[in-house]
This record gives sequence, structure tokens and C-alpha cells, in this order.
Amino acid sequence: MVVSAPQNSPSLGVCYYPEHWPEERWAQDAREMVALGLSWVRIGEFAWSRIEPEPARYDWDWLDRAIETLSAAGLKIVLGTPSATPPRWMLERFPDMLAVDAQGQERRFGSRRHYCFSHKGYREAAAQMAARLGERYGQNPHIQAWQIDNEYGCHDTTLSYSDAARAAFRQWLCEKYKTIEALNQAWGNVFWSMNYDRFEEIDLPHLTVTEPNPANVMDFRRFASDQVVAFNYAQCEALRAYTNKPLIHNYMGRITDFDHFTVGEDLEIASWDSYPLGFLEDRLEADTDHKLAYTRQGDPDFQAFHHDLYRAVGKGRWWVMEQQPGPVNWAPYNPAPLPGMVRLWTWEAFAHGAEVVSYFRWRQCPFAQEQMHAGLLRPDGQATSAHGEVAMLAQELTALEDTKQTRASIALVFDYASAWAWDIQPQGESFNYFRLIFALYKALRRLGLSVDIFPPTTEDFSTYKTVLIPGLFSWTDALRRAVKNFTGPVLIGPRAGSKTPDFQIADTLPPDMPELGVIVTHVESLRPNLSLPLEKGGHVAHWREYVETDGHVLEHTQDGVPVLVKQNHLHYLAAWPDATALQRIVQHLCSEADIQTYALPEGLRCREFGPYRLYMNYGAQAMQLNGHALPPASIRLINTTDNHIIIE
Repeated sequence: MVVSAPQNSPSLGVCYYPEHWPEERWAQDAREMVALGLSWVRIGEFAWSRIEPEPARYDWDWLDRAIETLSAAGLKIVLGTPSATPPRWMLERFPDMLAVDAQGQERRFGSRRHYCFSHKGYREAAAQMAARLGERYGQNPHIQAWQIDNEYGCHDTTLSYSDAARAAFRQWLCEKYKTIEALNQAWGNVFWSMNYDRFEEIDLPHLTVTEPNPANVMDFRRFASDQVVAFNYAQCEALRAYTNKPLIHNYMGRITDFDHFTVGEDLEIASWDSYPLGFLEDRLEADTDHKLAYTRQGDPDFQAFHHDLYRAVGKGRWWVMEQQPGPVNWAPYNPAPLPGMVRLWTWEAFAHGAEVVSYFRWRQCPFAQEQMHAGLLRPDGQATSAHGEVAMLAQELTALEDTKQTRASIALVFDYASAWAWDIQPQGESFNYFRLIFALYKALRRLGLSVDIFPPTTEDFSTYKTVLIPGLFSWTDALRRAVKNFTGPVLIGPRAGSKTPDFQIADTLPPDMPELGVIVTHVESLRPNLSLPLEKGGHVAHWREYVETDGHVLEHTQDGVPVLVKQNHLHYLAAWPDATALQRIVQHLCSEADIQTYALPEGLRCREFGPYRLYMNYGAQAMQLNGHALPPASIRLINTTDNHIIIE
């Protein structure tokens, strides 16, 4: 079927669970949502036991009435497939469907996501449920989009060491390598007498005496990602027989366990969960002072990075499906946002191209695991402070005339396989791929720059002025060609091209690109309390490489070891500089590429889109912007054609 076209202007939405509330409340909730300025409502993604209370007995009546009630008020509906919460009776049907963790313990029933992606029986059951939903609602005009499952990988659920996973992994290896001799050669199994005689001997890479073979683990990570892709694809195919509405998956922040780009190939829209305060506490390496400074605002760059990432995963179409409206319940500490932050976060998402920002949730639930998670309404139905900010937003959005995205000048390559590789063999506790990528992204944002993110399969950067490829595990042929054909400055490294796809060191040595004029002879990882001063200021931390080069050395440590080497338009970064040095290096790249930068004070960020520039004060104090005070947790939207302030 031909998928329906995207909408033209940004909209607001909310997550709602009619099964949680008395039916007589539904119509009032729906009217209040519309009165607030909401256009979309997501339902159904956790409702399997209400839809199918026992095998093959379906109860559609309540869902029919919920859809009719919400749509009668004027709301467009995103209907979720409920495969993230299989009902208890499913375990009677498939006792072996549970995922197993790396310690061999079953992930049992009693919360959610208690399934193994490799279990074919459950995958078929999930696809069958998607088909039944499609049969009933695929042509319903009120269902304007579909969400497949919810938050793949959340709660460490991508990797499973179950019997189903072991059988599927063996089959996957057989299909990849064809012969056991080819596998032994690729994995280097001559080491430690690890040769196999047949595929049936291969076990999952856990519970070994010391670390398992990294090539074995890398293939297991590829396999696990492919299982997520297959699980998602099964439901997409089941639904496409019945609907032409877009299919969405709702990803999480800083989940790198599977390849989101590959999952996204079978979907029309990517969405993600933006929880700035929860993620600051739960998923970000930062010192105590940084977390204290942004405890009620969130990190100034974490949301923006994921907006750009999921815009790439969604091939230009993306949403925020769950936007934090108040304190959450799952982080180590759960502060309330500063007044104005919900508005700021939402505006930032729209500036990065979001079609919809949807708040989680409409009304705070008074029972079960998420009863301490705030909504737009309190448990008694009264409005929270975020409710007022959303009302203001709904009015402000009417001022936008052109929200098309402006192509950035900078391309940043992000590779999920590299995240797996450096998890497997970090060579230092503090080396983390996401952390490295994010450090460079933050340096770009501090200069007021916009970034477009690309997968490592990209073949053409010709419309960009500069390209950054940090920490790449292994070159793809496409990316090699793209770099070869690009004429602007390229920054590669550290640790880029340091392995072959089989997790071996190439004969040419890293970075495995002769055009760079650099050979990495050896590396060292640095203790947390050890940093090496750079001649031009700042320090190297975490990681340093020793190189042989005939290129021009632009940066070196005070002990004379090259850190940044230039050969023609290619630059190799042979260390992990701190924030001060990274910003200087990025500034140099921008100067070479003739990219205008801005000297933004700490906590101030900006984003250009269409004819607009959005300024955001993530700081807890007011700051000056062009001679005018910008209060904390506030925005200023400027039309750049005449520098007219539209919203502040």
C-alpha cells in the first residue's frame, strides 16, 4: 500500500490509557485534550490482556468505544501493537519465550518486555495480533498512524541467552559462513584451541571463564540486532496488508544495543522518548557540578543529539512520542523541571524537525509501577504546571509559517556496530563510543552549529561542508568512497578503522586508510585521574594513540606526541581531547570549511530551521542575548530574514 503523506505543520499529542480509567471519564478527557490544543493521542501499546483476555477470545468493544470517543472530540489516534506486554496466558502457550540474561537467569513475568526476540512462536503471535488489529482498524479513518511495540532494548532486553537464541544464533552463523572452516578462520579460533568442528557445538558467548572471543561476541551482537529487525518486520508486514497509514517505532535515549537505522528501513517514522531530567541522572557521564547545574533542565545537548539521530533513522520523518512533563519515577533522583522547561524542550524538538511532540502522559496513574510518574493532570484530574505550558505552546505554534528543515553544514557519522565493538573490547574502562560521539556533538553545539547524522553506509556527503567520523570500528566500502569523493575537511578518529569486520587488526594497521598518511603503532588508555596537557591548551583524557605520519601535525601533547594530523583535506585525531581542546579543533575545521560559528555562553544553545533561529537558555540564570535578557528556561524565536523576534 502507498503510505499517507506527512503532515504540514507541527502538532501536539499525548499518551492515554483508557483501560486505566472509568469509561465515563473518557469523553471529558478527550474534550479537555482538544481544548488544551492537542491533536494526537497514542493508545493501546500495553493493552494486550484487555484486547485478548484469553487465547483466541477478543474483546474489541471497549477499544471500539475508546476510539470512537477520542475521535469524536477531534483527536487523531496512534494505535500501538501491544507486543511489549504479552499477557500471562502467553507463558502457558510458550513457556520458553522468556529472555535469559547473561548470568543465565530468566527475565520473568511481572513487569514488561519479558520476551526473547529470537522466539519464533512469540514473534508469530505478535505478528498475528498486529494482523488482527489491522483487520479491525486498518481502514478506520480515525487511526492515523500505528506504533509497533514500544521501546525495543529498554531494560536491557536486546541480548538474550535463551535456548531459542542459541538455536537461532547457530542458524544465523551457518547462513553467514556456510562452512565451519570459514567461521574458524574469521574468528581466529586457532587462538586458545577454540576451533569448532560443526555449528551445533557453538554456544552463546557468556559464562566463560574469562572474556570470550571478541569476534564471537561481535557476531552475537550483529545477530541480536538482526533479531530485533526481524521481530519488527513481522509486525510491519502483518499491518501493511490492511493500512496505508505510517508505521512508527518508539525508541529510547542512549540505547545502542541494536541498529536503529536497519529497523527504521521498515518504518515510515521514527519516534523517541525525551526524558531530559531522567537521562541526565541515569544515562550521562558528567561530573557532579554539571549535573547539579542542569538538574532541573537536563543536559543542553542530549535531547538535541537524539532529535538529530532519529531524524536520520526516520529518513527525515520523526516524532517525540513521550515528552517528560514533570518528575519521572525511574531515575536515581527525580527532580521537577524548572518552570518553562517543558515549553523549551518542545520548541527544541520542533526546531529539529519533529512532526509531533506527545507528552507522557495525560493523567498520572494512581496505581502500579508508574504511579510516581507525573502527567499533564494529577491523579485527581487537576492540571499540573506543565498543562499551562502546553496551552501556551499550542497558541505559539500558530505563529509558525515555514517549518521545513534547513540542511546543516556538518555531517556526523554514527555507527551502532562501533558501539558494540567498543563495549566488547574497550581497552579502557572509560572508552565508550556514545560518549566519544556525544563529546564531539557537544563541541559543535557550543559553537551554535546544526548537525545532520548519517549511518556508515552513506555514500555521498557532497552537499556538506565538513564531515566527522570518530571512533569507527571498521570501514564500509560505501563510506570509503564517500570520503574519497568528498573535497571538504574530514575529521577521522580516534580509534577509527582500527579493526576489520571480523574484529582483527588489518595488515595495513589502523586507521586502515592510506590517504590519511597515518599509521597507529600502539595505543594507551588513561586512568581517570590522568590527563595529558596539549601544547595549545586543554588536555587529552581517556585515550591516546602513537602514530607514524608524513602529514602536517596541527596539535600535539606537551611531550611531543602528535594528536591532530592533516594530510590534504583529511584530518586524523589520534587522541580523545577534553571539551576545551575539542572545541578548538572543531573551530579549526569550521574555519577551513568556511562555516560561520557563534560564541555562545555556557548553557545557551541555538538551532536554525526554515527562516528561524531558536535560542534556548538551558541555564538556571538569566543571560544576555543581543543586549536583551533571556530568562532561565526560556526561548527566543527570531525570523532571520529581518531579525524580528516572533516569540520569547
